[in-house]
Amino acid sequence: MQQDKHPDYHPVVFRDRAAGYAFLTRSTATSDQSIEWDDGETYPVVDVEISSESHPFYTGKARTVDSEGRVAAFERRYGGG
Repeated sequence: MQQDKHPDYHPVVFRDRAAGYAFLTRSTATSDQSIEWDDGETYPVVDVEISSESHPFYTGKARTVDSEGRVAAFERRYGGG
């Protein structure tokens, strides 16, 4: 593998401020901010707007579209045939 070809891959904390949730993973992302993690080490922290803790799909708060009702309303309005 060629030297200095790939970005630095290191531990980073991603923090979802809306949900109060943070997780430690490895990434090439960089940040000027840092946070002390549960293991006592200090890691760079990247704030994200949405994560699995706040996304409607993962939290079960996603709206479902009533497609059957829409089809029935279309057929009533324009005649189903």
